[in-house]
Amino acid sequence: MPRLTEQEQQEIIRFIEADKPLPDKYRFLLFEDKREVELVWNGKTSEVCSIVLPFQVIEQVDEPRAEKPEDVKRKDKDQEFLFSLDERGRQLKGWTNKLIWGDNKLILSSLKNGPLREEIEKQGGLKLIYIDPPFDVGADFSMDIEIPSSVPPSLGGNRGETFTKKPNILEEIAYRDTWGKGADSFISMIYERLVLMRDLLAEDGSIYVHCDWRVTGFLRMVMDEIFGKDRIIGELIWKHQIMGGAHGRRLPKAHETILWFKKGNAFKINEKSPEVRVPFSDYVRDTMQQDSEGRWFYTRRRMSRKATDSERESKAHTITYVDDPEKGTLASDVWDDFPSYQPKPIDNTKYPTQKPNELLERIIGSGTYEGDLVADFFCGSGTTAAVAEKLGRKWIVTDLGKFAIHTTRKRLIGVQRQLKADGKDYRAFEILNLGKYERQHYIGVNPNLREEE
Repeated sequence: MPRLTEQEQQEIIRFIEADKPLPDKYRFLLFEDKREVELVWNGKTSEVCSIVLPFQVIEQVDEPRAEKPEDVKRKDKDQEFLFSLDERGRQLKGWTNKLIWGDNKLILSSLKNGPLREEIEKQGGLKLIYIDPPFDVGADFSMDIEIPSSVPPSLGGNRGETFTKKPNILEEIAYRDTWGKGADSFISMIYERLVLMRDLLAEDGSIYVHCDWRVTGFLRMVMDEIFGKDRIIGELIWKHQIMGGAHGRRLPKAHETILWFKKGNAFKINEKSPEVRVPFSDYVRDTMQQDSEGRWFYTRRRMSRKATDSERESKAHTITYVDDPEKGTLASDVWDDFPSYQPKPIDNTKYPTQKPNELLERIIGSGTYEGDLVADFFCGSGTTAAVAEKLGRKWIVTDLGKFAIHTTRKRLIGVQRQLKADGKDYRAFEILNLGKYERQHYIGVNPNLREEE
């Protein structure tokens, strides 16, 4: 610890005698801290929730795989199922996907420290987390829900009705304590949850944090502090259609940011995933040709570094070989090939914050392999789960809102039915919550009281 000058010692005494907080500089003078740059906010603490609450299964959802036992057999008899099935084609063994209703802080703590952690590790660990947390600090978190008409407009019906869905009591408490007190409460909320997510991730896992201009700066510093500045894989820019006018105050909004960090150095991008590959540019396609050995290559204008003498002699400084031109090249960190902010009509649940499937396809495809486990702790309409199921990944998704859970449940049943119709594998999923234990944690109710009391 650096030696304090006499003047500094006297100043500390004066602050203590006046019962005033010490200036920030004394935190570094009195206590060893190697962080050169740090984000500081009111109420910052290194304490992280360690509560373990028991999960309660509300429902298990597994659409029948076949009406008759003989229909369960594959056309290719040598190919095994991913899991055991009963006589109706329902899943008996293997990983069951999880849709969890509740506060994600309590869920994360219970997953990290509870018995489900062992089950997660048996699947190879949690390989990817995607979160799209609410950005609008200070909002009331009501949402407008559209109820379609029973008669579509094309047949003479109206466009349906819209009603405003208010938060329930648990949502109200969580939103008020988490986002209702400004930027400090938002950063405190996300910091603790990100620490829990980091600890839950596999060593070769990665996390994508979706954010926009209101919180990007805060979140980048938070992620640097939690994961380490050297663990960032990239700052991804999703360029989408212009979202409304700026009315002369700023330029129109046309992108969002996704911060991508890895847990450890064992992480590898899935470069062969078709979801993360894009067609070659017109220039590359125009110069693509085959050499005498049948290898595809194209000529570059220049290298990104100075060529060596041997590279110049062999002309390697202007040639790039390609395994298969039809498979394209890796996408850059600017994603502008799915510009529509709205999901396609077939996927649209009318949930206010729903993102297009293509965005999650690229995220899950680039960061995982088939059979890996992914998670989303602000799942909203369930896009992460729906895309993960279609891409053959296992999943855990959670949300505090009951409407989000209902929307995701309905959507995943539709995905199961579609995969069944296409003759593809899918997994059962179960709906869980923390039940009365979460209510007791929030409200402090005596657990011996009856429900009506």
